[in-house]
Amino acid sequence: MNVGVFGGSFNPIHNGHINLAKQLLELASLDEIWFMVSPQNPLKKDADLLDDNKRMALVTAALRDEQRLVACDREMTMPKPSYSWNTMLSLSETYPQHRFTIIIGGDNWQAFPQWRNHDLLLANYAIAIYPRSGSTIDKKTLPTGVRLYDTRLIDISSTRIRRMIRAGEPVGHLIPPPVAAIIAKEGLYL
Repeated sequence: MNVGVFGGSFNPIHNGHINLAKQLLELASLDEIWFMVSPQNPLKKDADLLDDNKRMALVTAALRDEQRLVACDREMTMPKPSYSWNTMLSLSETYPQHRFTIIIGGDNWQAFPQWRNHDLLLANYAIAIYPRSGSTIDKKTLPTGVRLYDTRLIDISSTRIRRMIRAGEPVGHLIPPPVAAIIAKEGLYL
């Protein structure tokens, strides 16, 4: 099976994440995409990060009725910070029958040389890049195994959603209904 690994803090998961994954299922010929909820990105310091288990619950609720999109808690049981190489190695050892593709945004591709063991990731896994506003990538310069997919840019950000929640603005049009229900019930991001 061809599995895309879409890592992120998903703080919170939103419709843009899900729409992007649905596009990449087809464009990158993936059988499934596993949403890898990251407890701590070593290149980001986010003081506004919701508890790991709550973010995992939001992702699980968001994907419950989605075909071929799976919530994955692998990084929740691994040492922090979360390094993609360790995650991918763990997945490959547990699921040797699968081929894994790392899914990252254009902004992360530009920072990719800073990733721990980025050379090993390039040598062992395909990488699917999706465009991000403000990131320019020349397809002709991409190494073997790395491909930029022309997905639609979806102008939704978790940061914006958190700000809107704190301001009392409606966010139901930006996040899946089950996520909106949990956020409202538990008073998250206030």
